[in-house]
Amino acid sequence: MAAVAFLLAGCRASGRPPMPAAIVTPPPQERVSAVENPGSLYDPDGAGMLFADSRARRVGDIVLIKVLETTLAKNKATTTTDKAGKLSLGVESFLGKDKLPLIPGAVGAAPLVKAGSSNAFEGEGETKRESTLMTTVAARVSRVMGSGLMEVVGARETRVNGETQIVVVQGVVRARDIDADNTILSTSMAEARIELYGEGVLAEKQRQGWLGRILDNVWPF
Repeated sequence: MAAVAFLLAGCRASGRPPMPAAIVTPPPQERVSAVENPGSLYDPDGAGMLFADSRARRVGDIVLIKVLETTLAKNKATTTTDKAGKLSLGVESFLGKDKLPLIPGAVGAAPLVKAGSSNAFEGEGETKRESTLMTTVAARVSRVMGSGLMEVVGARETRVNGETQIVVVQGVVRARDIDADNTILSTSMAEARIELYGEGVLAEKQRQGWLGRILDNVWPF
């Protein structure tokens, strides 16, 4: 019994790959330049100033990404082919004679070669896919590039009744596309990577068993 339990545990562990980690590595901190006037009350690198812009612009700042993705793809193809051929070869006369005297009906009586062929094919295929994703994820600025571009990355993990839902967002945004309330739409992100997946009982039930996957790979029909 112990050996059987060990084998079952091994099959279960190897059949399901581990989920990717949703915890993002903290971004590196920018080196703060020395203040020219130590006695001044103004701090250009300070946060929470009265008239300061609250939009993210430095490494480590947080920006809210409104994920609004709608995908609709439809493709339809129809192919019809038809081909027919007919071949008939015969000899009407040979050496000036319509018939050979020794072989009655040997010349011109019937075709020597006669063949016919036909080929027809008809195929039709249609595919349709539709998906909608709406959520909000807080991301951090991981890198500030030139021309006002910033790389942002963020993740959110929610666990309800034993089911875990993970959202990962990563991409490049322009500082001028960030609204005054420090939010930006996911449609304004370049090189966007948006992942939504889960783990738990429901996710496990939606996955085919290991024996079924093996049979699908080796079954030739």
